Amino acid sequence: MGLPLIFLIIIILLFLQASIKVINEYERAVVLRLGKFHKVKGPGLILLLPVIDRMRKIDLRTVTLDVPPQEVITRDNVSIRVSAVVYFRVMEPEKAFLQVEDYYYATSQLAQTTLRSVCGQAELDEILAEREKLNVKLQEILDADTEPWGVKVSKVEIKEIDLPEEMKRAMAKQAEAERERRAKVISAEGELQAAQKLLEAAKIMASNPMTLQLRYLQTLTEIATEKNSTILFPLPIEILKAFAYKEPV
Repeated sequence: MGLPLIFLIIIILLFLQASIKVINEYERAVVLRLGKFHKVKGPGLILLLPVIDRMRKIDLRTVTLDVPPQEVITRDNVSIRVSAVVYFRVMEPEKAFLQVEDYYYATSQLAQTTLRSVCGQAELDEILAEREKLNVKLQEILDADTEPWGVKVSKVEIKEIDLPEEMKRAMAKQAEAERERRAKVISAEGELQAAQKLLEAAKIMASNPMTLQLRYLQTLTEIATEKNSTILFPLPIEILKAFAYKEPV
């Protein structure tokens, strides 16, 4: 085998290496031909023209983006730190390649600024109590802003809300006061119900004196069951009047 033949074989192998590419199922290849967009290829085996074609692989899988804690001043002037997580994926590879230099970095920066903006327009109680509502609002804004890049934001979740220590203490005191208030309300409602039942019982006993005597006997029975050395035996006034001394007429 002569040297020219070996050189030719090497050229052919290099040509095949440069022109034959394998694209995974979760990827797409954006191909530029002479600097102009040609087409999106893949998945599977694709052919490129060496020197003429240039390719960039775009991952179509869902990306989990952690938004670092952001300093936010709420509408009621409370300084907090808020972090979030964003789930997005590339829907149109050609836009993700042609319309933005780095779609991942751009989405990350946009998520940070949007998180500060949305949380800054809400009050602290709204951020703490209506987190799901803010998640939906963040998702809608990010999805609309990243649409020109061919990116679809599917979900946004506020992950952590870090409050100042003095605010934590104030909220703890507020929660404790709220629990005490509820306990007092429940106790007062119980006393009111008990008083109403006693009033009903008193009305029944007043209308039927026999019920008072039955209650009296029941009380004696309960006293007798206790192991007491001394029992005070109350007598009705009517019985004592029968033994009262009467002067002769």
